[in-house]
Amino acid sequence: MIAVEICVQDPAGARVSLERGATRVELCSALETGGLTPSLATIESVRALTDRPGWLSVLVRPRPGGYVYDTAEIDVTCADIAHAVAAGADGVVVGALTGSGEVAIDHVRAFLEAAQGRTVTFHRAFDVIEDRRAALEALARLGVSRVLTSCGRAHAVEAAAELTDLVRLSDGRVEIMAGGGVRPGDITTLAGVAVDAVHLSARARASDVTPGGEGQHWHTDAAIVAAAVAAARD
Repeated sequence: MIAVEICVQDPAGARVSLERGATRVELCSALETGGLTPSLATIESVRALTDRPGWLSVLVRPRPGGYVYDTAEIDVTCADIAHAVAAGADGVVVGALTGSGEVAIDHVRAFLEAAQGRTVTFHRAFDVIEDRRAALEALARLGVSRVLTSCGRAHAVEAAAELTDLVRLSDGRVEIMAGGGVRPGDITTLAGVAVDAVHLSARARASDVTPGGEGQHWHTDAAIVAAAVAAARD
């Protein structure tokens, strides 16, 4: 069975993922922007659901938009990583690029130090790097644990050939996690290219019961999580 990571925004979504057998969750806020750092209280609430080792990864991303950060943003990111670890995160999900679109080595090194030995996942900033093979080598040398990628495709399943290449290049040094438009029906194909994990939001639009409510509200769908876990076990 490959690992199934569910991206969630709240304790309710984390609870559904836990009950339906997901391997772990990635906790974030503002998923509609691609995800931002969740509040400390949210991290603590999700951590309180289970003491299962390796279960809680926390996205640490200071703002929406690109992945080139100034010194102040890196300082905030490192502080947020330390706070997430103190709140019980088993790992963090981060990313930073140089102005020329390569891995920002010094920034990632600072993230690793702030994580104090916890699992560090390099997020889909990886997808906008032109030479992803070189980027994977750089991340492996730094000691990053995992890379989340769709290889620049809207749907990770469309990148099966490149994912296979990354798995071979990694040779077990860095986990390759396929994420980006993943549906339960894609998981058999993705497992077939030997990725270590799949990542999906498993969300569905919720009914807005608040009078005058604006915008869309999403929740983690138990049936989608269960279907993903079942597909990963096949």
